Amino acid sequence: MIFPFLSKSRYVDLGNHNEANIMKTIIRKSNDRGHANHGWLNSWHTFSFADYYDPQHMGFRSLRVINQDRLAPGGGFGTHPHRNMEIFSYVLEGQLEHKDSMGNGRSLSLGQIQLMSAGSGVTHSEYNPSANQPAHFLQIWIQPRSIGLTPSYTEWHPDPAHENDRKVLVISADGRDGSATIHQDADIWRLRLGAGENIEHTLTEDRGLWLQVIHGEITVNDQTLHAGDAISTETAGHWIISATAASEALLFDLR
Repeated sequence: MIFPFLSKSRYVDLGNHNEANIMKTIIRKSNDRGHANHGWLNSWHTFSFADYYDPQHMGFRSLRVINQDRLAPGGGFGTHPHRNMEIFSYVLEGQLEHKDSMGNGRSLSLGQIQLMSAGSGVTHSEYNPSANQPAHFLQIWIQPRSIGLTPSYTEWHPDPAHENDRKVLVISADGRDGSATIHQDADIWRLRLGAGENIEHTLTEDRGLWLQVIHGEITVNDQTLHAGDAISTETAGHWIISATAASEALLFDLR
């Protein structure tokens, strides 16, 4: 479903004035997100999270959380529980150390993803292991297709052979093309575009698209997005995503 914050909506007409062919989008601007600065953690919340609550921004389809987190050196989240949620972190700067009750202990670096299926219940912690460098990452939660699943953990590491690819599948339900596996009908791509480059994405009926910009400047059907901005749609069709500067983003295609 698309939540009814239509005051934030912008409608794009691709040239056919038949209402059925209007490509409807919703923009979520970076500065409109929730914000919490605890000193050790500086976090921006795309959707309602912790003390930030906005009934108009509770999620998008199965996508429930996108937090842009910056951890101070040595800062982190102590051991805490999760249940019935697919949780992944994408490291944008520095390192992120993960430990969980399944026995996993890993330190992730720039460009790597760790995906934990909390299922019937796990505990875990996340820390910045550096004494002098900050850690910057996206923490993303997606609701699973069913509850009570067996907890699991997996990772995705970039393949140097595809480092310059514009569109790389990083998470999927079937693990194809070397992607990490999620327990939900969700495909997630990492986009890396140079200035003047673009990709196309076809959204089929009964699915939703969410594009989260990490850095740079991206246009989607003549609408300009900057770091921290997002655009969503549930309009099936061919979507053109272009960069006017070197850019990176995550593209979610969700049932």
